[in-house]
Amino acid sequence: MRNFFLVLALAAAAAWAQQPRRAPGFSLPDSKFNLYDLYDFHGKPVILEFMQSTCPHCQIFAGILEMLHEKYGASVGILSIANPPDNQTTIGHFISGHQITYPIVFDCGQAAFSYVHAQRFDLPQVFLIDQEGMIRNQYSYSPETLQIFEGNTLGQEVEKLLKPGAPKK
Repeated sequence: MRNFFLVLALAAAAAWAQQPRRAPGFSLPDSKFNLYDLYDFHGKPVILEFMQSTCPHCQIFAGILEMLHEKYGASVGILSIANPPDNQTTIGHFISGHQITYPIVFDCGQAAFSYVHAQRFDLPQVFLIDQEGMIRNQYSYSPETLQIFEGNTLGQEVEKLLKPGAPKK
């Protein structure tokens, strides 16, 4: 009987973990002190990335995000969030070195913790948020998610959200 309750509890936890949850709100500045609020993107899908300028996977992923930004323009929000030790100088070099046109904003850990629920986590960390502000997918860099971070799979996931009448998870 004890094993039954353990299995039931694990099944409930797994089902809860797969449920979409509301994306935590924030208002964060970029290097020019322009504020970006998640609500500014309401009504369109958002690709939200937590990154660091010295992360080699983040550097590769910057090219993927830039291609998606060029492809979708204003119909999809793309926003990267940097935390210390990144600062205006390191992000400025990152932006110019990778020719980035989407915004990169600064956090001191509060937004990151709201999304990841941990003080330390692997980078990059990406959240795909739907038009209603619900987190539909979360991706951590790993061999299993390589096509998200270095291929075209993220674009396919965005396409699913852009389809009219797309089924919700």
